[in-house]
Amino acid sequence: MSRGFTVVVPARMASSRLPGKPLADIAGKPMVVRVAEQASRSAAREVIVATDHPDIVAACAEHGVRAVMTRADHASGTDRLAEVAATLGLADDEIIVNVQGDEPLIDPALIDRLAALMADSGVPMATLAHPIHSAADVFNPNVVKVVLDRTGRALYFSRAPIPYARDAFAQDVNVLPSELPVLRHIGMYAYQAGFLSTYTSLTPAPLETFEALEQLRVLWHGYPIMVATVADAPPAGVDTPDDLQRVRALFAARSANN
Repeated sequence: MSRGFTVVVPARMASSRLPGKPLADIAGKPMVVRVAEQASRSAAREVIVATDHPDIVAACAEHGVRAVMTRADHASGTDRLAEVAATLGLADDEIIVNVQGDEPLIDPALIDRLAALMADSGVPMATLAHPIHSAADVFNPNVVKVVLDRTGRALYFSRAPIPYARDAFAQDVNVLPSELPVLRHIGMYAYQAGFLSTYTSLTPAPLETFEALEQLRVLWHGYPIMVATVADAPPAGVDTPDDLQRVRALFAARSANN
């Protein structure tokens, strides 16, 4: 991949299930710093934390991570990215990869794969998916599915089981046909910087409201989303106190082995 890219890590202080999540300690460093350090192992030319709280800016500065303040009233992480792109004065064709601030185990290779997809495809937005092998996951509304066209562009994202194997599921919904191409969406996105300002001008879509999936706004307004399929699911992020304890244990084990 010849073009460079920037990683932006949105980090909000408020969290209903884990208040102050970005500053949660993981092996002596705040979680948002751990995320930025992982992202910096990718080919990104810069990693920037975008936050709504001065304590996060201060914590990042303490560990040599660049952070910028954004408004606190953004409806989504995409809106926060748009403000960052405007603040930094990025060119319209610059590539921004959005890495969530609660994924301290994110694989840098996934970041590179997504940035390369953007550079090669010329679409305004891209994301990732991986195959589902469990019928329980197919029918789980918390597992977001995506179906693609023959070129790898998203046709639709849904919490419903798509595509639906009518005949097979009529026999047994607990058995997933081996040939059924069911993909789980991985919630990491890349954008052309210029498209972010376009996104913020788009009206919310009815489908987006029903499914509670903001990427449907993009499809509903006729913009393409390219999807790269990877073999395996990435490590889970941190949403709950139990998740935090799991990640802390992993980092502790790594330290013990080094």
